[in-house]
Amino acid sequence: MADDLTFDTRPPAQAEECVRVSPLVRRIVAGNAGPITFTGTCTYIVGTGNIAIIDPGPDLPDHVDALLHAVRGETVTHILVTHTHKDHSPAAAAIKAATGATIVGCAPHRSARPLFSGEVNTLEASSDKDYEPDQELHEGDAVEGPGWTLQALATPGHMANHLAFALPEEKALFSGDHVMAWSTTVVAPPDGSMSAFMASLDKLRGREETVYWPGHGGPVQEPQRFVRALIHHRRQREASILNRLRAGDRTIPEIVAAIYQGLNPVLVGAAGLSVFAHLEDLVAKGQAAVDGLPALDSEYHPA
Repeated sequence: MADDLTFDTRPPAQAEECVRVSPLVRRIVAGNAGPITFTGTCTYIVGTGNIAIIDPGPDLPDHVDALLHAVRGETVTHILVTHTHKDHSPAAAAIKAATGATIVGCAPHRSARPLFSGEVNTLEASSDKDYEPDQELHEGDAVEGPGWTLQALATPGHMANHLAFALPEEKALFSGDHVMAWSTTVVAPPDGSMSAFMASLDKLRGREETVYWPGHGGPVQEPQRFVRALIHHRRQREASILNRLRAGDRTIPEIVAAIYQGLNPVLVGAAGLSVFAHLEDLVAKGQAAVDGLPALDSEYHPA
C-alpha cells in the first residue's frame, strides 16, 4: 500500500559536525550513539546572527564545545527543549551559562500518570529531573528572531511534557522523539502514554509541514504519508497483541517473544515497555482485561 512504513537508517552526519540542512537550519549530531539514540541526538541551530538552539542534547563536553564553536560570533537568544530525557535537555544549563540565552520549551519532567502501588519506573534514570525552564511554552506559544518563528505544538505520548516546534518560514517541524524517520518511538508508562501518543499522531496528520527534523536520524520526508503509516503500524501492533491474548499468551514477555521475533536482545526491554503501553491503552478501552492493575508483570486476558 502507499502508506507502508519504511525507515531511513542512513547516518545523518558525523558526530559533532555542524551541517546546514536548510536555509534557516543547521544540525549537530551529539556523540551519544546507541540502540535507542541511533547515531546520536540531533541538536538544531535556527537562524543566523540572533539564533535559537533546539534540543541542546546530553551534557557532554565535546558536544557543548561543538555547539558553542558553531555559534561563535552569533547571539543565542533561546534554548528550546522538546522533552526531558537525558539525551535532549541536560546541556541546556551549560549553553545558558556560556551564552546567557533563555531556556524555553517543555515543562519540567512529569509522568503521564502516577505510579501504581508497588510499581517501579524502569526508565527513571533516563529522565532529566534537573531541567528548569525560564519559560514554559504551551500550545500556540512562539518565540521569534530575525527571519524565523518557532511555534510550540503539544505532542504528549513519548513523554507527558513533549513539545514539537513548527518553523512556518520553511514549513518544517522539529518533531523531537515523537516522529522519527529511522525508527518507531518508544512509548513507556508511566512517563509515556499510548493513548496520548496516538492522539498526537492524529493531530500531526492534519498539518501542512513538508519536512520534519527529528531528535534522532535524518529528516522525515512526506511527513503526512509517514504519520499515516505510523498510525497504521501501531494499529497493526495493537491487533497483534490482541491476537496473542486470544492465542493464550498472558504475560508481556510471552507477547514480545511472539511478535518481535529476531529482535536485538538489547531492545527486548524497550519492546516490553511498548507492549505494556499498548496493553494499558487496550485495558482502558475495554478491549483487554488484567488481573489487578496493569503492570509489566501482570497477567492479561481478552476482554
